[in-house]
Amino acid sequence: MAELKTLHTSAEQLITEHLDIWTTAIEQKSSSGRGSSKKFSLHGIKKLRELILELAVRGKLVPQNPNDEPAAKLLERIAAEKAQLIKDKKIKKQKPLPEITDEEKPFELPKGWESSNLNDLGEFQKGYAFKSKDYLESGFMITKIQTLTDNHIQNAVYIDPKSAEEFKQYLIFEGDIVMTTVGSWFSAPKSAVGRSFLINKQFNNSLLNQNAVRIRPYTGLNPMYLYLCINSSTFKSYLVKVAQGTANQASITQASIKSFEILLPPEKEQHRIVAKVDELMSLCDALEAQTENSITAHQTLVEVLLEALLKAPEQGATPEQTAEQFQQNWQRLSEHFDTLFTTTASIDTLKQTILQLAVMGKLVPQNPNDEPAAKLLERIAAEKAQLIKDKKIKKQPALPPISEEEKPFELPSGWEWVRFGSIFIDLKYGTSQKSDYGIDGQAVLRIPNVVKGFVCIEDLKYSKLTNKEKEDLKLQSGDLLFIRSNGSLGIVGNCTIVDRDLEDFAYAGYLIRTRLPQRFVLPKFIALVMKTTHIRDQIEKPIRTTSGVKNINSTELGQLSFSMPSLEEQHRIVTKVDELMALCDLLKARLNDAQTTQLHLADAVVENAIN
Repeated sequence: MAELKTLHTSAEQLITEHLDIWTTAIEQKSSSGRGSSKKFSLHGIKKLRELILELAVRGKLVPQNPNDEPAAKLLERIAAEKAQLIKDKKIKKQKPLPEITDEEKPFELPKGWESSNLNDLGEFQKGYAFKSKDYLESGFMITKIQTLTDNHIQNAVYIDPKSAEEFKQYLIFEGDIVMTTVGSWFSAPKSAVGRSFLINKQFNNSLLNQNAVRIRPYTGLNPMYLYLCINSSTFKSYLVKVAQGTANQASITQASIKSFEILLPPEKEQHRIVAKVDELMSLCDALEAQTENSITAHQTLVEVLLEALLKAPEQGATPEQTAEQFQQNWQRLSEHFDTLFTTTASIDTLKQTILQLAVMGKLVPQNPNDEPAAKLLERIAAEKAQLIKDKKIKKQPALPPISEEEKPFELPSGWEWVRFGSIFIDLKYGTSQKSDYGIDGQAVLRIPNVVKGFVCIEDLKYSKLTNKEKEDLKLQSGDLLFIRSNGSLGIVGNCTIVDRDLEDFAYAGYLIRTRLPQRFVLPKFIALVMKTTHIRDQIEKPIRTTSGVKNINSTELGQLSFSMPSLEEQHRIVTKVDELMALCDLLKARLNDAQTTQLHLADAVVENAIN
């Protein structure tokens, strides 16, 4: 047949011909915070696994043998076994399902294969709703779907072995297939409805709890072959059609599971298919490990080379020697730029390095004619003293001096180490009033309005505030809004610059507003400072946790230490950082476009191979 394409003779060839697609189709995962686990998924290898399963259950993975006993004979024996079980009253007679029509068959079956459904191929049994009051710490084990989802015995529960006899119909044995009938939608695979498990030795001879169904294949059926069928993308597509409920709580009926069409090969071919799938899945495992190792090694190389730019000068080195060493490290990096910065992670690391170089005074040339930062700090202190005298702001507690241990690197001439509290002129928490008064109250910015790094005037909430609160919580262009609690969205300490006067707006209690003397300090410079690893480490160190919610207070915010250049250099740094970040974003956009193409290619290869 033309549709079979003789792919079963060259499954390995299909893999090797498109090896670059399987290993380079990598999907970036959105992740927040630092140090999160894998920030990518190997989409190409995932699609290859799907392809192997689809070829297997469509008869395209291994060659057919004309000497095999046809599947029709196997179905006759299964029907006879089922009839005997009904006669012996071990199972109930069931209403026959409608025959599968030609219209329901998407493609022609290989010779010797038959179309059937799960109802005719296995004995079904729902789990039992055991009562938690009967649970014991030892005895006869109950297998819950949570345990299966974890794929190992954890927090197991038991019942009295004496009462286990009355529940013997719920026993599961090695070789049974168990499927969850309740769970999340299919985008959450670990807890998804319809997830199946081939029971192994550790769950053998246990009792099946509720929200799951047991399928016990009849004699002559390879349990692993049926397991492959209900893990194929065809079955997942079927689940989408028949599952009911919401994204968080979906369900599938036993009747729907029984109606799923299975393409059944001869018994001997089932064994050949299972063996070939095992072989090819092992190959996928090797490809996956090799690809992940390559990605990890690449990222390590990027980090080592970028770290060299941040390295402190050797002891006794002159400024000229330090500058020469930096230039050599930069030259080594720039010569291999095109091969180094080819992943999202490497570009993000480059961005972080740019910020760190900026606050170390290594990003732009120093100008000896700039007024030293010490003079700048004197003027800020004088302005704050005058505001206190005029009773426009309150006197702040004295800040502790910055110790040598708090200074992670040497500063260029003219720079100073400062605490954040010494440079802002005002700090104020947001309102704790409820924000549910429709549009009759004052518009209040919340974490969702600032979490993207800019003020987003959408999905606003409103509070009833006094005139004094309205005046106190006004926002001016250049104000910084800090997230002081992570909640469900924010990252503690992240800050957003208010880019325009917002006199008709206030802000919520999970935000802190700081106001800078903008004649002496650029808000954009402070915003980039707050993104550096030096600041992030300080922010995360004192974080307090209440009921799993991380917080930082105004005292901790004010005590953050950082390096301060002259006003002129602040301008030069901000301009250069903006320029380099734009280049990084352009590089990342091009990379994303290339990755999207690779993802589409992987999808297309799979689609063409099975259709």
